[in-house]
Amino acid sequence: MLANAVVATAPREVAFSKVEVPEPGSQDVVIRTLHSWISNGTEGSFVRGERISGDTPRRDTDPLPFPHVPGYQKVGVVERLGADISDLQIGDVVFATVSRVDGMFYSHGGHVSPAVTPRSQVWKLPADLDPVSASGLVLTQVGYNAGTRPVLKAGDFAVVIGDGMVGHWAAQTLQQRGAHVLLTGRHDNRLSLFTCKEGDRVVNTRSEDLLAAVSAWAKERVQVVVDTVGTVVDTEALYPLLRHFGQIVSVGFYGANGLFDAQKLRERELAFYAPAGWSQSRMDETLDWLAQGKLSTSHLITHRLPASRASEAFDLILNRKEGVLGVVLDWEE
Repeated sequence: MLANAVVATAPREVAFSKVEVPEPGSQDVVIRTLHSWISNGTEGSFVRGERISGDTPRRDTDPLPFPHVPGYQKVGVVERLGADISDLQIGDVVFATVSRVDGMFYSHGGHVSPAVTPRSQVWKLPADLDPVSASGLVLTQVGYNAGTRPVLKAGDFAVVIGDGMVGHWAAQTLQQRGAHVLLTGRHDNRLSLFTCKEGDRVVNTRSEDLLAAVSAWAKERVQVVVDTVGTVVDTEALYPLLRHFGQIVSVGFYGANGLFDAQKLRERELAFYAPAGWSQSRMDETLDWLAQGKLSTSHLITHRLPASRASEAFDLILNRKEGVLGVVLDWEE
């Protein structure tokens, strides 16, 4: 059957067009998409042709991955259910990750409606939760995963590198666990969206020296450094400020340059975590935190455009337009 979709047709080229999607099977849910949230880093790199799959950078010998339907997160309304599904109902508002598509480089994509989606990739939303706030749930889960992975106790110091969405959600998660958090980035408008509690702070590295700021802030040294942007240099520069047995959490994309020196880690016996992707349990936990108000998402949305204007939305991201952070596509104009 036919569906509307956002299609990456060539490097840096995006169009809104019709695509073929398979007829649903007994374990599939058909969803009328309401909102889909663009993952700036991951989708941007796929649309630029920098990745071939997951976190795997594309090599010159690999094919260009076009055309494909980018994305992996959306909310919508259940319109049809496979014969084997009994725990959802027509009309339920749900979150969905990847959905099936035909005739594309990849057999799955995110920005599509109607979306034929395996039941395992669908989460029913609580009735009192704003669907838009949950439309970036996979990416929110990345920040949650980064913030829950390290071992820490209340009062520990944690540095988050990157003022993008994952950086914000990692910082929020660390706050909820009782850590003092320093969020660093290069954009005053993004940093201003982080609500500092007592003992927290933000640092714009364009105007302030990060190492000096962290040294003055964390008198008892840092327990955790979370890199959300993929910078080996900045992460390793913070090693001397970490406690013995401190921890590094890496969720950034490094392309072909993600080489960390293990010997530098041994000097302070640092632990290194490299979480990736999403799992049923982590998605459940993230949704629960979102429903409880322990994670905030909507204030990070800076742009909402009709899905038919997806090319404009991706232009904002690909060209890193000033003031852009969360970009959501609305499918019912």
